[in-house]
Amino acid sequence: MGRPRSFDENEALMAAMNAFWTKGYAATSMKDLTAAMGISGPSIYSAFGDKRELYLKTIDRYADVDGCAPIVAFEGARTIEDAVRGFLMSVVSHSTQQEGAPRGCFLASCVATTVGEVDGVAERMEKAIQDTDARLAARFDQEKAKGNLPDDFPSQDRARLLHDMRQGYVHRSRAGWSADALLEDLEDRVRMLVD
Repeated sequence: MGRPRSFDENEALMAAMNAFWTKGYAATSMKDLTAAMGISGPSIYSAFGDKRELYLKTIDRYADVDGCAPIVAFEGARTIEDAVRGFLMSVVSHSTQQEGAPRGCFLASCVATTVGEVDGVAERMEKAIQDTDARLAARFDQEKAKGNLPDDFPSQDRARLLHDMRQGYVHRSRAGWSADALLEDLEDRVRMLVD
């Protein structure tokens, strides 16, 4: 029986994710990862596998935790207008105000660039996109069932549009746009999505 681990796996995964996010998968060395995670190379291999396996685990961790903050805001709001507003505000906040981590979206900014280059990434990206679209569409469908949106409201199309807006905000934030600039037309976007 081995010794118990002397590090928090979740914290180590988040540190590895930030290393990959900052430098990109190819440019991130095992030396970078050991420095970021604060653990030895053998401990990384023992707990997470090789660099590729560690990278895939960071993608899974991000999709389960960080990536869903805007969706949680969307699903938890009282009205559909508040849901859309909360989703977009969460995206902007997450993209412009993260302390000690790269801004934007790990999947869009880092992981998407390795589709076709790192085995296992394409499937995770496709699943993340499909899961996001499905959760957004489900909330629109709930509002239709309550009579708050018309029966012919295109839930799936609006879910995709909202998801695409999210990526647009991320792209602009990485180009240096401030939260105020990104939120300037927030109410117009809310109306566009629910009318």
